[in-house]
Amino acid sequence: MKMKLLILAALLGLSFAQFDPHMKNGRTSMVHLFEWRWADIAAECERYLAPNGFGGVQISPPSESIVVTNPWHPWWQRYQPISYNLCSRSGNENELKDMITRCNNVGVNIYVDAVINHMCGSGGGAGTHSSCGSYFNANTKDFPSVPYSAWDFNDGKCNTGSGEIENYNDVNQVRNCRLVGLLDLALEKDYVRGKVADYMNKLIDMGVAGFRVDACKHMWPGDLSAVYGRLNNLNTKWFSSGSKPFIFQEVIDLGGEPIKASEYTGLGRVTEFKYGAKLGNVIRKWNGEKLSYLSNWGEGWGMMPTGKALAFVDNHDNQRGHGAGGASIVTFWDSRLYKMAVGLMLAHPYGVTRVMSSYRWTRNIVNGQDQNDWIGPPSNGDGSTKPVTINADSTCGNGWVCEHRWRQIKNMVIFRNVVNGQTLSNWWSNGGNQIAFSRGSRGFIVINNDDWALDATLNTGLPGGTYCDVISGQKEGSKCTGKQVQVGGDGRAYFKISNSEEDPFIAIHADSKL
Repeated sequence: MKMKLLILAALLGLSFAQFDPHMKNGRTSMVHLFEWRWADIAAECERYLAPNGFGGVQISPPSESIVVTNPWHPWWQRYQPISYNLCSRSGNENELKDMITRCNNVGVNIYVDAVINHMCGSGGGAGTHSSCGSYFNANTKDFPSVPYSAWDFNDGKCNTGSGEIENYNDVNQVRNCRLVGLLDLALEKDYVRGKVADYMNKLIDMGVAGFRVDACKHMWPGDLSAVYGRLNNLNTKWFSSGSKPFIFQEVIDLGGEPIKASEYTGLGRVTEFKYGAKLGNVIRKWNGEKLSYLSNWGEGWGMMPTGKALAFVDNHDNQRGHGAGGASIVTFWDSRLYKMAVGLMLAHPYGVTRVMSSYRWTRNIVNGQDQNDWIGPPSNGDGSTKPVTINADSTCGNGWVCEHRWRQIKNMVIFRNVVNGQTLSNWWSNGGNQIAFSRGSRGFIVINNDDWALDATLNTGLPGGTYCDVISGQKEGSKCTGKQVQVGGDGRAYFKISNSEEDPFIAIHADSKL
């Protein structure tokens, strides 16, 4: 019995540790620097992310992938691995190592987007059109750089005529057949598990803090558990002894399919796709949804427990109409609504939060679908990724959007750090689209998404004094660059927010007090 309890304790310890993002210095949010080069991420950690309280970066897949020239270098080529060599359009292995080291040295963690469900598409052909120039043959399922051969794929277990997933209500198809033609790895094989774990362990030893695991719905939970069980502890140069890698798994579950996110929440955190889809409906005021309905936001809306969730407003897939959430997803293209949605997410205690950082592309919407959803990052004529340039006003150039540098979003990342651990309290609404709440006595946010002004005296829960609004400006020295909020000795303050303002919300916190 004692032995059974010890084994159970060890398993619980393993799984529990995988929910902790290991962020340092009271930091609470990560940013997805989608398609950034390693050299640019290293510089951004030092000059911006660490000074502004960001806890980590989700990076694009670092493994060797297929190189596609028709269409021209699409973003999704990086989700088609041909080996676990560490060279990609973001840079080579030395640049990756340098970036991980430099970010860790300023307390910013690196989370790797790990593509382990599949290799490249079955139509990928043969040759060396790959990011490191390695040979492969998708036709014969030959990937000598790993090596994988035809023995290492699931085709024999897929029971559809096409070899593709044809019915998402058939659990076996979803997990054993090819997702959009991608060659599906047989992760129940000890050899394949070993190769995947070796790849992830090499990154752990280099100093990464964890992984966003791609396409988890298409892998059996037992196979993932076996892989995670083989992972090394984090590098003790930057993490405390015995720390397990943070795991957050991409499982698209909006309800209506047999595979549930809850099948994976025992293994690590899971990406909560309902979060952005439902918040988008509320912020857009679709289907009669109102901000006032958010008083029980989170689990009360059918989402997974906060301790299991990775929360986000949009991600690299659904901002292009892929993935999940459809037209309700709010993105940088709707910047006014987007700042409100991200501000609300960062003020609310639910989940571990991820902020998106994007690049622009030329959209071509036909029947609601963007025909240019494939376009890769800003690039030179040879397909190489352009550097992220920083303008004098702190915005980005070269086609990079850098939402994480927008003052309103950056300041709410800081807000979340300041209020960390405080409960949601002092909830107020007008019954429509005006709401306010505090995080204990450390922070307060007021949002007006109605078509008329908000004019109210509200209980902020904060100590009396003069506070700088961190949306219209911020505290600099002994003054506010934006609005000031006067909180009385009773914790109450008067707010007036016009519906026509650029940013119809106000946020104050303990560190923005004069």
